[in-house]
Amino acid sequence: MNKTAVITGASRGIGRSIALKYAKMGYQLAICCKQDRTALEETRAGILSCHTSCISFIGDMGNHEDVKNFFDEILSRYGKIDVLINNAGISYLGLLQDMTPEEWNQVISTNLNSVFYCSKAAIPDMIRRKSGKILSISSIWGDHGASMEVAYSASKGGVNAFTKALAKELAPSGICVNAIACGVIDTSMNAFLSEEERQALIEEIPAGRMGTCEEVAELAYTLGRESNYLTGQIITMDGGFS
Repeated sequence: MNKTAVITGASRGIGRSIALKYAKMGYQLAICCKQDRTALEETRAGILSCHTSCISFIGDMGNHEDVKNFFDEILSRYGKIDVLINNAGISYLGLLQDMTPEEWNQVISTNLNSVFYCSKAAIPDMIRRKSGKILSISSIWGDHGASMEVAYSASKGGVNAFTKALAKELAPSGICVNAIACGVIDTSMNAFLSEEERQALIEEIPAGRMGTCEEVAELAYTLGRESNYLTGQIITMDGGFS
C-alpha cells in the first residue's frame, strides 16, 4: 500500500515543492490551501502527472472545523497518515504598534494554531499504528527574532517549542516530530523586496544566495522517511545566515 503524505499550504512555494517531491517518490497526497483554488489545482495536476492519487481541499487550517473536515476526508479515502507536513503560513511586515489585534490573531492562527489542529488530527492514527512523522516548516526568526516581524517570529518560536515538547510526548509511540527552520528562501513571501534590497540581503548570506523551495523539499522528504531515532530537532537550513 502506498504511503500517505499530508501537506498544508501546498498551493505554491515550499508547500508545492514538497508535495511534488513526495508524489515523485510514490506517495499518495492530501494537499490544502486557504483560498487559491486555481493554484492548488495546479499543484494537484503536477501530482497526478506522477501517476499517484491526490486529495485537494480548500480550507483554513487555523480553523478547527475545516481541519476536521479535511482529515476526515483523508482517513475515509486513504485510511492512514504516514507523514504530516505543517507548512501553512503567512507573514506580517510592520511595526508591532501598528498591528491590529485581528492581524496578530490571523498570523498566530495560521502559523501556530494550524500546527496544533493538524497534529491533533493526525496523531490518533499514528499512535494506533505506532508509526508516523510530523514535520513543521519553521523559520530562523523563531529562534532569533526579526525586527518588524514580531508576530511571525513569535508564531515560529511557538512552532519550535511545540515540536520539541510533542516529540517527547510521542516518542514512546514510535512517532518522530521535527521542524525545519528556514532562512531566506526564494518564495513569493519575499516579493515585496526591491532588487536593491534583495541583493543587499543576499550579501549577508554566507552561501551568497537564497535557498530554493526544492532544497527545502529534499530535506523535508529525507526527514519524512529516514531515521526513527531523529526526533525533537529544529534543523536550520539558512546558508549560514544565522
